Amino acid sequence: MTPLSLTLPKRSAFMGQRYGVAETFPKAFSTAMFRAGVRTRAFELCAAEAYDAKKIPVPIYLCLGQEFNSAALSCVADDMQIFAQHRAHGIYLAYGGEPEALRDELLGLPSGCAKGMAGSNAIHCPAINMYGHSGLMGEQVSIAVGAALASNKPTLTIFGDASAEEDYIYPALGLAASRKLPVLFICEDNGLSILTPVSTRRTWSVTTLAASLGIPSVDIADDPWLIASEVQTKVLCGLPALITIHTCRDVWHAGTGKDGAPEWDRFSMVLQQMRDLDLEQEATQALCDAYAWAKGLWTY
Repeated sequence: MTPLSLTLPKRSAFMGQRYGVAETFPKAFSTAMFRAGVRTRAFELCAAEAYDAKKIPVPIYLCLGQEFNSAALSCVADDMQIFAQHRAHGIYLAYGGEPEALRDELLGLPSGCAKGMAGSNAIHCPAINMYGHSGLMGEQVSIAVGAALASNKPTLTIFGDASAEEDYIYPALGLAASRKLPVLFICEDNGLSILTPVSTRRTWSVTTLAASLGIPSVDIADDPWLIASEVQTKVLCGLPALITIHTCRDVWHAGTGKDGAPEWDRFSMVLQQMRDLDLEQEATQALCDAYAWAKGLWTY
């Protein structure tokens, strides 16, 4: 029998799903979460157009396909120190960062949220307690744990499945476990390190690694209502905790290219769930508002 620690979970759009989770949330929550997600999606689609038009001079890491992860987190994990990395545009926007400042950051302007010096992969915005880093993969996780140790403030850190293989992660998890630090670890696992699948790179899962250190952990799909439910449970039971969100990116690791359709289309699934919740009118209005807003933002 293969040891649990050497078992990679099978990816699925329904991983960890429980019947009726979305229905347990108030309609106001679902509407706010959807609005946050589609605002990010609209921003990213316009950013992609600007990139293709060569108006953005640096590599960009778009969160298209993953926009509802940050939307869900922002609705239930507020008032936290935030340490994120690649594909963090959604985190910045969902937590209230100024969209104009993010746009300008991507354009390399001094009016950007990091004065045009960080670009897409190291977003820094103290106004929303979101802190940048040097760009080294996984470095933000150890910085987050250090910040939690120093301040004892609730801390959110987000990293990818490839970053989990860097030396920063294991010691940071170990310190958080031993000191019982208030850190919520989120691994956004899109199954790829640029183009190399997880199964080629390792035999262990992030979730079982964290569990082996005594950190409550779970593997789930990128259903935003499921994410919100799991975060609420983990925070209520006490941090540290780790949630691996299995998700799909719509475009390449960097840039706007595609090799084909993602494994599943979470945007379409969320839109259908809104209809099932009798919130189609609210969803339609949110989409219209978001795309009009983003078009205006990126007309400069």
